[in-house]
Amino acid sequence: MEKYVFLYFCFVFLVSAIITFSDKIRAKKGIRRIRERTLLLWGFFGGAAVMYITMLLIRHKTRHFKFMFLLPLFTIVHIILLYVILK
Repeated sequence: MEKYVFLYFCFVFLVSAIITFSDKIRAKKGIRRIRERTLLLWGFFGGAAVMYITMLLIRHKTRHFKFMFLLPLFTIVHIILLYVILK
């Protein structure tokens, strides 16, 4: 079971970082952006920690309260769930 959880989070972390970085590039170029709902859904389904760190590193959406509040909250929930599942 641990192997599948690990693979799942690797995939979600990778995609989350890519779409966060992609949205930053799109914002700079002024082209169609990735919806905030999509970003938050990827965070909700496991990518919150990576998205939060990526956003801080590239200074993207750091002034948006919902991202700076929800992503750490999702991360805490993910840690608790992982503890319960892998215990």
